[in-house]
Amino acid sequence: MSDMPIFAVTYTYADKPAVLDAFRPEHRAFLGGLLEQGTLLASGPLAQDVANPAGALLLVEATDEAGVAQTLDADPFARENVITRRTVRPWVPVLGPWSDRI
Repeated sequence: MSDMPIFAVTYTYADKPAVLDAFRPEHRAFLGGLLEQGTLLASGPLAQDVANPAGALLLVEATDEAGVAQTLDADPFARENVITRRTVRPWVPVLGPWSDRI
C-alpha cells in the first residue's frame, strides 16, 4: 500500500443532465484508468436533493493538492465544463481499509 497522502475531492455538477449523460461513459473510463493506476481509491455519485445539487466524491492518492488538480483537470467532465465546483481536501482515515497509513 502506498504512503502517499489521500485527498477527498468533491465535484458539484452543473444542471446539464443531457451533457452529463452524454459524457458519463468517457468520464467513467477516465476514472477507471485512474483506478487501475492506483491513483483513484474510490469514487461515486452524491445524490441530488432539495438542498444539494448532483455531484460526486472521489478519494485520490497524490503527492499534494496540485497533483490532484492536475490529474483531475483531464477528466472529461472538466473538459465539458459540467463541474461547477471542485474541492480538494487532505483526508486522514483512522478506521477502514486505508487507516494503516498513520
